[in-house]
Amino acid sequence: MSEEIKEAKKAVLNASVAPEEFDWEAFENDGAETGESKKEAMAQYEQTLNKVTENEVVEGVVTSINKREVVVNIGAKSEGVISAPEFRYNPDLKVGDKVEVLVESAEDRKGQLIISHKKARQLKSWDMVNAAYESGEIVKGYVKTRTKGGMIVDVFGIEAFLPGSQIDIKPIRDYDVFVDTTMDFKIVKINQEFKNVVVSHKALLEAEQEQKRSELISKLEKGQVLEGVVKNITNYGVFVDLGGVDGLIHITDLSWGRISHPEEVVALDQKINVVVLDFNEQQKRIALGLKQLSPHPWEALSADLKVGDTVKGKVVAVADYGAFIEVEPGVEGLVHVSEMSWSPRLHSAQEFLKVGDEVEAQILTLDREARKMSLGIKQLTTNPWESIREKYPVGSQHKATVRNITNFGVFAELEDGVEGLIHISDLSWNKIKHPAEMVQSGDVIDVVILDFDENSHKLSLGHKQLTPNPWDELEAKYPVGTVVDATVSVIGDKNATLTLADGTEVTAFNRELVKEDGKQALVGETLPVKVVDLRRATRTIRVSHVRTYQEAKAAKETAEAETAKKAIKKVQSNVEKTTLGDISALAALKDKMEKGE
Repeated sequence: MSEEIKEAKKAVLNASVAPEEFDWEAFENDGAETGESKKEAMAQYEQTLNKVTENEVVEGVVTSINKREVVVNIGAKSEGVISAPEFRYNPDLKVGDKVEVLVESAEDRKGQLIISHKKARQLKSWDMVNAAYESGEIVKGYVKTRTKGGMIVDVFGIEAFLPGSQIDIKPIRDYDVFVDTTMDFKIVKINQEFKNVVVSHKALLEAEQEQKRSELISKLEKGQVLEGVVKNITNYGVFVDLGGVDGLIHITDLSWGRISHPEEVVALDQKINVVVLDFNEQQKRIALGLKQLSPHPWEALSADLKVGDTVKGKVVAVADYGAFIEVEPGVEGLVHVSEMSWSPRLHSAQEFLKVGDEVEAQILTLDREARKMSLGIKQLTTNPWESIREKYPVGSQHKATVRNITNFGVFAELEDGVEGLIHISDLSWNKIKHPAEMVQSGDVIDVVILDFDENSHKLSLGHKQLTPNPWDELEAKYPVGTVVDATVSVIGDKNATLTLADGTEVTAFNRELVKEDGKQALVGETLPVKVVDLRRATRTIRVSHVRTYQEAKAAKETAEAETAKKAIKKVQSNVEKTTLGDISALAALKDKMEKGE
């Protein structure tokens, strides 16, 4: 059989026309046919073949598939061979499937038909992409490679962008696992100007999940118990997969007891039974509970427990106003800050307790219906104020620890629960602007009991009373009228401060510091002053320099006046004596004459 006939026979075998319609006897006569018969046979054979036009898109049938190539028959003299990667988007391709191909050449140099599936797709790809976008059709795409922020996907021969956030419902850490895979996508965005396409796999998953959620919610009932798997754990609760649909167990519905994090109760991928607490068909939200599957701890609380009993527990929460003590799992009592200590200094519970402390307390109130319990800690210790007057009588001296310093005084603690106030005026005999000039927090100082207020649990303390009053000594040392030397240290607008030789500070009006020559005394100048006033209430000594020379001058003038007065009086006395003597002599002479002597 000639090569031409063999090729013709092979073509017939692969032709789309049924082979039984062809004259096989003529072809198998080993060239015995006449030339005309051959021409007729060839013409008949040509009729069984499709007409092939280059650059035309036609439909062919897959006849063979291997790892490298896909053979497609389009009814031409020869079959076309297409590179297998052109079908990566369709991993389900099989023999017998119909595919579109572009005829690039009816014959190459070897007589081989050249066709391309990729180019055929590309010719129609943009129309197919737009049609799929408009209809919401699910399309298959081949993930080619990673790129910044996502993946590049081949969809209908067009490179589309798959954002990392649109790969899956849950966050993806490793994008590389999706490279070289085929997935279903939904076209979510098209930029017609720049021919950009954005696809999403997450949208399909969400739609599927939404359908499952709707089906599940339609069958839900409050109180229904379901089995689920812990899918995610957050600070505020646990998400449970109920079979494609998630429900949330809030942290408060995980345990009757107080917990700080859901991981204390459940673990990831753990299978648990949950109860449906609530659901919202419109918002597709399901609220679940775990603790509701067990009895409330208050129902199991001992019936013998009563007010006045002592209980032990652990501090599970602390606020400014008090602390919550868990006396049994799920059963808590509140210790108000006022019930923690007899000390009036305690203003915040954090000063006394912290989470995790093990404490003993006394039951003050118990309401089983409202599931409330109030506790007290200070009741387990003796109230120190019951015997306060016997232990700390007025006038007694004690050691006290400075606990708090304010502008008006110092709070000092004699013992736990017993605290008193040292007013700023009772800290020092000297005038001070702030108590911090005298003491610091934590200092231990000597105090004397000045007064009581038992009803308010208040003590009045003194510190200066333990030392002599320096003012008594000053009054004795510098009585009014004393003249001493003083140095001007400060001159103000109206008053000046002077310092005596022993360091005592005194004050004077500026007008009282004018010197005898009429000049004003200056800072640093030392001059005699006279004490003119002593004020115990304000602890001030007022002096005057003017008085020293004015009074001396006045005293001199007075002395001179007195001397003159005495001289005049003496002269007058002498005159009076002489006159009277003379009169007496005359009287005596007259008397003698009258007697004839």
